[in-house]
Order: sequence, then structure tokens, then C-alpha cells
Amino acid sequence: MKKSHIFGIVVIAVAIMVIISTAGDASTYVGFAEAKSMAEEGDNTKIHVVGQLKKNPQGEIMGIETAPNQLAFSFLLVDNNNIEQRVYFNEPMPTDFLRSEQVVVVGNYQNGNFLASKILMKCPSKYQEETIEVSDV
Repeated sequence: MKKSHIFGIVVIAVAIMVIISTAGDASTYVGFAEAKSMAEEGDNTKIHVVGQLKKNPQGEIMGIETAPNQLAFSFLLVDNNNIEQRVYFNEPMPTDFLRSEQVVVVGNYQNGNFLASKILMKCPSKYQEETIEVSDV
């Protein structure tokens, strides 16, 4: 067998191991109701919940509570099924969190509370189209 064939087999084996290891860490997108029922059945896998921060009729964000030491905070998130849930995050508030258009929390229910281990944000400024005016000089 040639050295190039052996090298190719090793590369393929490494690629398969990487795919298997990342597939085991994959989580699914669900709403709060399904996440809660999964936790009640004993399934503690990390899941993604997509939603928006709760706002009052004037458009102001409601329900954010920070810990006295500013090292943790909680907030109200309304998922795509319009179910409202308080989410606890044991890290400081991410930059531009209050400006985010949509929020994805990665975590699970523990003792009846949704604990997020990661927060992903969609900021509107990154996705808005910009128009550039060109003038003839």
C-alpha cells in the first residue's frame, strides 16, 4: 500500500471522528413548553430556544434583573409560541444585549427554572440594508 493511500485513510478516519464528536453536542430548537416537558421526563440535554425580550406597549424592555455584584442576571423571554419565561444567566450581561432584535438561549430547565449556558443575539444593525447615494461630480 502506498503512503498516499495510508495518509488518505488516516484523514478520512479523523474526519469521521470530528463529525461524530460534533453530532453528539448538537442541540435542537424548541419552545419553552417542549423544553419543560423534556426536563420533566428526565432529558437534560441542552436545547436552543428562540425568542424576543419582553417589551411593554411603548417598546421598552421589561423584566431584567441583575445580581447585586453584576456577575449574573435574569430576563423575560417570549418564545416563538408566545410563551413567556424567566431565563437565568450566570454571567454578566453581554454587550448590546438590550439592543438585540432576537435572542437565542442555549440551556435547559433545572429545578423549574430555565438556566442558559449561552446567549446568542441578533442585532438589527448588522442586518439592515444600507443605501449609498452616488452623485455625479
